[in-house]
Amino acid sequence: MAARSDSKYRQILGIRFFTGAAREAVQIGLQGGLVVVPAAPALVEMELDKPYRDSLLNADLAITDSGFMILLWQLIKFEKLTRVSGLEYLKELLAQPQFQEPHSILWIMPTPAARDKNLAWLRARKIPVGEDDCYLAPFYKADNVVDPALLEMIRSKRPTHIVIGLGGGTQEKLGYYIKQNAGYKPGIHCIGAAIGFLSGDQVNIPDWADHLFLGWFFRCMSEPAKFLPRYWKARRLLPILLKYRENVPAPSTA
Repeated sequence: MAARSDSKYRQILGIRFFTGAAREAVQIGLQGGLVVVPAAPALVEMELDKPYRDSLLNADLAITDSGFMILLWQLIKFEKLTRVSGLEYLKELLAQPQFQEPHSILWIMPTPAARDKNLAWLRARKIPVGEDDCYLAPFYKADNVVDPALLEMIRSKRPTHIVIGLGGGTQEKLGYYIKQNAGYKPGIHCIGAAIGFLSGDQVNIPDWADHLFLGWFFRCMSEPAKFLPRYWKARRLLPILLKYRENVPAPSTA
């Protein structure tokens, strides 16, 4: 990714985060390349998970979805950053004319149930999408996120944009794999559960809660056994930020 030095970018953990408005972020994402939306529970894996680290460092756009990271950065560096959530980014993305063009978008979904709910929601908003515009992701091994069948589909269909709605830590690796092997430059948007918040596949997160960094609370209340351990793990982000700050987390080679 070409270096950018203007005031709308901040380097955190080696990642060049965009700190402008959601609308501006979408305009950059529409130009093609890999867009990542890293959340705190996944960021804590950067130190030991090299494929995940590489995917973030080689993204074309990283947005500041993690409210916890922003709050910690403000405490550590006394610098307030603008947050752009994955949910806000997706809403702006869906409003773009390119997303009204039939068969121009490939949606990567985690389960048949998620696909059905998400498709119904998109169609209700007059976004032209069919089952042949979706790909159901298999289970990927954490250390080997490759998918020749998906790559063949992408090379055949050549969608303008690819929207990946998988879990954090996996979707970024898949997006980077696509970026490296597609043979052209689609927009690859790793939006995670954001569409599920809108379609009903996940708990609804009101705009006010998203703006107040409370999406994690709604998720924990909806499925505590699933999400409480995930967000509890995010506490490890504080010592990682204190140790590395602007620098890339990496295991010691000493």
